[in-house]
Amino acid sequence: MTLRIILCALFLTIPGEICQAEETNAPSSSPRIVNIINFIRQCEPRIDWITEDVLYETVVEQIRIMKRYQLKGTFLLQYDALMDVRYQKLLKGLPGEMFEIGVWWEIPQPLVENSGYRWRGRFPWDWHADVGFATGYWPKEREKLTDTYMADFKKIFGTYPESVGSWFIDAHTLQYMYDRYGIVASCNCKDQIGTDGYTLWGGYWNQGYYPSRKNAYMPAQNAKNQIPVPIFRMLGSDPIHQYDKGLGGDWQRVVSLEPVYAGGGGDADWCRWYFDAFVGGAAMGYGYVQAGQENSFTWRKMGKGFEIQMPMIARLLKEGKVTVQTLAETGKWFKDKYKVTPPTSVTVLKDHSKKNLKTVWFNSRFYRANLLWEDGTMRFRDIHLFDESVASDYLTKPGTSNKCNYYTLPVVDGFRWSSLQTVAGLRLKSAGGLEIKGGVPTVDDGTEGELTVRWPTRSPEGEIVITFNETSTSISTEGAVKNNWFLELSSDEKAKLPFVKIDRKKLSCHYENAPYSISAIQGVFTDEPGTGLRIMPEDNRIVLDFSIR
Repeated sequence: MTLRIILCALFLTIPGEICQAEETNAPSSSPRIVNIINFIRQCEPRIDWITEDVLYETVVEQIRIMKRYQLKGTFLLQYDALMDVRYQKLLKGLPGEMFEIGVWWEIPQPLVENSGYRWRGRFPWDWHADVGFATGYWPKEREKLTDTYMADFKKIFGTYPESVGSWFIDAHTLQYMYDRYGIVASCNCKDQIGTDGYTLWGGYWNQGYYPSRKNAYMPAQNAKNQIPVPIFRMLGSDPIHQYDKGLGGDWQRVVSLEPVYAGGGGDADWCRWYFDAFVGGAAMGYGYVQAGQENSFTWRKMGKGFEIQMPMIARLLKEGKVTVQTLAETGKWFKDKYKVTPPTSVTVLKDHSKKNLKTVWFNSRFYRANLLWEDGTMRFRDIHLFDESVASDYLTKPGTSNKCNYYTLPVVDGFRWSSLQTVAGLRLKSAGGLEIKGGVPTVDDGTEGELTVRWPTRSPEGEIVITFNETSTSISTEGAVKNNWFLELSSDEKAKLPFVKIDRKKLSCHYENAPYSISAIQGVFTDEPGTGLRIMPEDNRIVLDFSIR
């Protein structure tokens, strides 16, 4: 046995212990949930060699590998595949206790025409947002499209589906699917800018959330204003590197668990790193990841990565480090456990690259925040607010563009406010104006509903303590750095910042059509000439409230 194989076995055997010793004491009550979700299209018009046979054989291979390792999973059917007899026979033959069959909600030509409407697409399946997704149709048309799909699904499988997935799904359709057909779980795309023309930016970054009745991308703050169907974020973004891919440009490249990507889910070393962090990093209530791949990428391209990942997941399952569920099972678990969206986190304190970066993501029903450590410094790379009253552009009328845009409310946007010359962020500085430098942080999620980050500093010497809870973030210092620090925003001079007015205790903002604000419970906002936003501590503490609407 080679040294490489020995090391691989070691990493697969004890990933939780490695991360817990160096990152956090992750409690056993915080399950790590894996959904293996593969979705199925009947045709792929963009590439000639990807025939219907190639797409079908991809699904056959996915099933073969999952059966080999006895892994549960969910297959989501686009309507054209639903009506294909080969897929019907294949999926009907699967053991129901192991495989779930649900809905992949893209809109192909047969669904439109069988619903009595005229097809506007260039191909039988067209990925343009105004044709291939429900957002391109009027609300009543969305209901009819849903009725057509559900009737045929029940005719074929004998029951209505429990899960629906889509790169993006509108609130009207999701509410209708819940009210009339009892959908219990949904999934949507990871955060991205510009990929395939789809922008989803600033949302609940990972795990799952209850969406607003007005906007399926926006987490609701109150149970009465939420659709009671949890939406889980797909594709397993690289928590460190995905965010900055394409920095200074108009779109992001992809670094994710998808097995087709050689620099991510198709690489064994990357996958070991990803699952190691997933099992061991502080996640608060639970951790979640979606594995699997759409059949449009074909087995030729995804097979290597798929066969890397499935035995890793099976080993972690056998060792009790992860739970593998269908999407519907996870949705039911979530609804039993949470009445509103819970706070969660993603913690990665070991980088797979030579850059030696570290990151912490925090999410709640009120906001998300991201910390990044780079070259001995720490900054808030991202803060976005959530507001259930902000309606989606597609709530009551169809989108007419071949692109789509889902957004939340920016306070710090380290991607869109950056350029190749200036990287945006809310940075920790000393009274002399230099960035504070320090060592390796620790992350503690042992107190329910809170995430505490401690960062030892060396110039000046001391410790930064950051505590996230679902409504606010607190920053304080200890040691020589005490009373010798502040937060300051850096951004490209051409960035369109949302700040309308900077008062001592209130930061007033406006983005798209939405006004919003942040309150300083402790600390003071100032508008510094030449630098912009600065937040000064009071009695050595800054407390920012993100819950006031």
